[in-house]
Amino acid sequence: MASPLARRLFLSCLAALAAAPRAAAPARAQGSGAQGSGAPVDLALVLAVDVSASVDHEEYALMMGGYAAAFRDPSVIGAATEGERGAIAVTMIFWSGPGATAEAAGWSRIDGPAAAEAFAAAIDAAPRDVVAGATSLGGGVRAALAALGRCPFPAARMVIDVSGDGQANAGPPLATPRALAQGAGITINALAVTNEDPDLPAYYRGELITGPGSFVMEALDYESFAEAILRKLLRELGARLFT
Repeated sequence: MASPLARRLFLSCLAALAAAPRAAAPARAQGSGAQGSGAPVDLALVLAVDVSASVDHEEYALMMGGYAAAFRDPSVIGAATEGERGAIAVTMIFWSGPGATAEAAGWSRIDGPAAAEAFAAAIDAAPRDVVAGATSLGGGVRAALAALGRCPFPAARMVIDVSGDGQANAGPPLATPRALAQGAGITINALAVTNEDPDLPAYYRGELITGPGSFVMEALDYESFAEAILRKLLRELGARLFT
């Protein structure tokens, strides 16, 4: 595993080289007393959300509602604040076809209910500011790595949380950013929505996930997305509340 210094240098270089996602939500939620402080966190988490053409407006609404509800859930807030540093950092990006990425909710330090509510509200307010094109999973992971490079909070762990319903069909090869994540000690996990592609979990296991403790979870459809993303976040946060 890469040393913390090597990992930060790598991410800083990547952030400088990568095109930054367009800011879709100008207001950024910050933990209490943490704005601009760079206070350390137990986890830096990028929520990398597939908003390609396979995700219709109703499905998009179900996804966003599920994410927002998860950050309002007391079990998630408890898991986010029970670590040594008492907080996590989280951001959300949208990705679609080649070059189509956007920051949906900026980096936020979640250190209690007020900060978690502010981040949930940012998710509620995030416009779908990405062209609903092809599925550039490699581009999405690259944008997530660049987002980690811009994280203002020193983190003990770094995780990219991908959610999607299809395999890559456009854009740069996925193998390259996946290898970069692996070399930097960054974990990539995935939530596969399988209503259109029952083979997606196997694809994610073979081609996408990497790093310490990486895993794939499944949602049979978007109606079950909220429950699945809640369980996935708890697992990523280290809670022992899932089966």
